[in-house]
Amino acid sequence: MVLIGSLGVATPKNTAVMLLSCPGSLARKGAVAAISNFLIAHKGSILHADDHQDTGLDLFLSRLEWDLTGFDIPFEDFDKQFKPVAVRFLMKYRLALTAYRPRVAVLVSSYDHCLADLLYRQHSGELGCEIPLIISNHSDGHRLAEFYGVPFHPTADAKDKSEAEQRIMALLGQHEIDLVVLARYMQILSSEFVQQFPWRIINIHHSFLPAFVGAKPYHQAFERGVKLIGATSHYVTAALDEGPIIEQDVVRVSHRDTVEDLIQKGRDLEKVVLSRAVRWHIENRILLYANKTVVFT
Repeated sequence: MVLIGSLGVATPKNTAVMLLSCPGSLARKGAVAAISNFLIAHKGSILHADDHQDTGLDLFLSRLEWDLTGFDIPFEDFDKQFKPVAVRFLMKYRLALTAYRPRVAVLVSSYDHCLADLLYRQHSGELGCEIPLIISNHSDGHRLAEFYGVPFHPTADAKDKSEAEQRIMALLGQHEIDLVVLARYMQILSSEFVQQFPWRIINIHHSFLPAFVGAKPYHQAFERGVKLIGATSHYVTAALDEGPIIEQDVVRVSHRDTVEDLIQKGRDLEKVVLSRAVRWHIENRILLYANKTVVFT
């Protein structure tokens, strides 16, 4: 996105993105050339191309972005015309228009630092998405929601977890949500909920996974006397804190730091790590495979 001025007004790029994977052995026999030739033949100007090969799995992964100005295939007809190339190289792929602004729902509990960061970045134009609602099992984020003009939906009065999840799923459906972001939402989602949004739920965990999973990781880190603490953003799966990792970062701590110091330093990491992950998702920069991610940044 190209920002104009300081008001977050943006002019969307007129480009398309393809994220693809195919057997590495076939990629070496001309897959990249075949894709490039196809796009160029239809007057597509390739702006970015980034590749990764996992030789152990014989897997080739790629992200291509091309200018749609003059491109002579209507977007809705692309699959039909590209099919011979995809079949020839056993490709799996998905397409996205960069001008599309995904609709993101933010779920939050009492800690609102990640929510504040996401709202600011979206408002300033750094995150090219819409945030049509915030859902919370606490009331702490209500003022922030009001400040940014985002509808706030509390679930604290639900009689149990099942009712709360049913309400949330209904809201997500009503608002046609593309991505769910857990901005320190301190509730474990049921497997039934997760299955409704495969690879469309991003969480921030206040630890450098796989260390210190579950509750109170900063307390666990303090007890172990670690010298680095971290934060991890990952896709949510039915297994707690075991989804594919998108982004991580760390900060150094010392024996002088208390648990409260670790928590404060960690919060600064959490909001940055989560925002990076959300940005890369909405910009179609992430490919998933074998419970891992390739992030084309």
